[in-house]
Amino acid sequence: MALVLGTAGHIDHGKTSLVRALTGIDCDRLEEEKRRGITIELGFAWAELPDGERLGIVDVPGHERFVKNMVAGAAGVDFVMLVIAADEGVMPQTREHLDICTLLGIDRGFVALTKCDMVDAQWLELVQEDIRNFLKGSFLENAPVFPVSSVTGEGLEALRAHIYRCAAEIPPRRPTDLFRLPIDRMFGMKGHGTVVTGTVISGGLESGEELVAMPEGIAVRARSLQRHGAPAEVVRAGQRCAVNVQGTDTDSLRRGQVLARPGTLFSSRRWLLQLTCLPSAPRALRQRTEVHFHHGTQECAARVVFFDRDRLAPGESCLAELRFPQPLAGVFGDHCVIRAYSPLRTVAGGSIVSPLPPELRARDPRRAHDLELFRQLASLATPARLAEDGGMALVLAIMDIRYVMGCDVPTLQALSGLPAPQLHKLLVDLASRGKLICWNREQRQWIDGAAFDQLMQWACARAAELHRKHPLKPSHGQGAICAGWSKDLPPRLVQRVLESAVKKGLLVAEGDGLRLPSHTVSLASDQQGLRQKLLAAHEAGGMAPPNLKDVLADLNVSQKDAAPMLRLLCEEKALVRVADGLYYAAGPLEEILSRTRQWFASHDDLGLAGLKEITGLSRKFLIALLEYMDREKITVRVGDARHLRSRQPS
Repeated sequence: MALVLGTAGHIDHGKTSLVRALTGIDCDRLEEEKRRGITIELGFAWAELPDGERLGIVDVPGHERFVKNMVAGAAGVDFVMLVIAADEGVMPQTREHLDICTLLGIDRGFVALTKCDMVDAQWLELVQEDIRNFLKGSFLENAPVFPVSSVTGEGLEALRAHIYRCAAEIPPRRPTDLFRLPIDRMFGMKGHGTVVTGTVISGGLESGEELVAMPEGIAVRARSLQRHGAPAEVVRAGQRCAVNVQGTDTDSLRRGQVLARPGTLFSSRRWLLQLTCLPSAPRALRQRTEVHFHHGTQECAARVVFFDRDRLAPGESCLAELRFPQPLAGVFGDHCVIRAYSPLRTVAGGSIVSPLPPELRARDPRRAHDLELFRQLASLATPARLAEDGGMALVLAIMDIRYVMGCDVPTLQALSGLPAPQLHKLLVDLASRGKLICWNREQRQWIDGAAFDQLMQWACARAAELHRKHPLKPSHGQGAICAGWSKDLPPRLVQRVLESAVKKGLLVAEGDGLRLPSHTVSLASDQQGLRQKLLAAHEAGGMAPPNLKDVLADLNVSQKDAAPMLRLLCEEKALVRVADGLYYAAGPLEEILSRTRQWFASHDDLGLAGLKEITGLSRKFLIALLEYMDREKITVRVGDARHLRSRQPS
């Protein structure tokens, strides 16, 4: 199993010298580091393990000015070697580095007590006692302390043996096939181009794969790979590696970006975190405080927003939103570190609850519901909780939060951190129970079952509203039924909702429209009378129907009041609207169309004169009828004449 050991500790406590003594590799590669005798940038080494695997080692700077580099190096570390010099003991960066390791979720490690050749036995015993007191309550409380000397070699074999034991005992990382490589270094190499390095924190990568550098989404290709200085075809989680990338130059890449496969990570300027203020923080973290934010190898400014308080006191935890000046890409469960601006020190940290949260507006009726779900998500981020049900509660909570917008599988994987096979199994299981619905199989789009039911209820509520407004209209088109509630939804999802509503009997398809099963057009006596009079007037007119304005004037009815009844008569096909203000009764119009078809049996075309011969009507009717037949695709106009569409001239 691939593992990474990280160093931690105060400046000049011998971290780099100890790594060199253990591995033979000098991690200080910069001229300035050698000249000043301090580590500035991250250093990397490796050690051969008894099983043939190579243990990656990250050497971090101990100076307070370079804590951001230390945080970048600690991302992806499996266990830590806390280095404390015997002649100085516990110092400020000893404390801060231990806090950072805790916030990053590192829970295994040991202490290397360096420079033991510079102190006597009595002092060494006092320092060890002081270290024991310092470590109480931390994840290193019961960790062994190894007195060593990088100069004389004292204690190195015992320390090396313990490192081997730790590497053999550490459980495998949480499995996921979501490849991520936070970039911690980049440089140009003559003959090769751009090279980036980092620790693979999840998934695996093969040489030649297409990648993107997030959050910008810069497309690159992994031309070749190296692992611990040797060429490799594959790298996997827990391994240090270098990637020779094609497709961009060194200036486009930077520390803090993450290499990932296209379409697997998603950027946002807001994250939800389960945030903890360190008990050692000098003061409370206040609402909307601006802080230094560290995630992986990324460091940027951020603003803290609380939902249920104005301040987070030392030792307290809560759900909080972090807002960034530029988008970042993260995954559920990732650990983050927060440092205050003044004094510049680590004060808080936590884990990502959602890297793509909805906007939790104060007046949103679902706000309290979603906040409670997010708190549940925070409690599900531990391996023990995920093992209880295989991640089912996690997926259900995420889909409930996504509500009517639903989620595709790649987004759901980023929101849950689950491996694809496990996620697929969960989705199939939940679909069989009706908890989730796949509404687009090609694009793997899913929605919460209760949210889908809510969409159907909204469609029915809209239909009921339309029936109240237009009681004489038997049904309504899909556009009218979907108005309002479907505004931000994908058209395919909306169509699936309507189809399901019809299948379940919640709506009835009638012609080109939809209606509620309970809706029928029942006319009051005055409406029934108006219907009969309008229909009778047009039937009496035959092929020369009356002007609508004259009919309404005789009936003492306004055009606005008559409009619903005219629509009803047209939907019943008792009347046909031929032109504005001109309606034909169905029988007389069909007679005209029949005579027209007979005309074409012995004529090639039809004009005003021909239609007048057929019907005996005046010009105002003839023009309207010819245009109507064109619209209905009975005839087609060629010049001033009409031809029957079934036999147009070639």
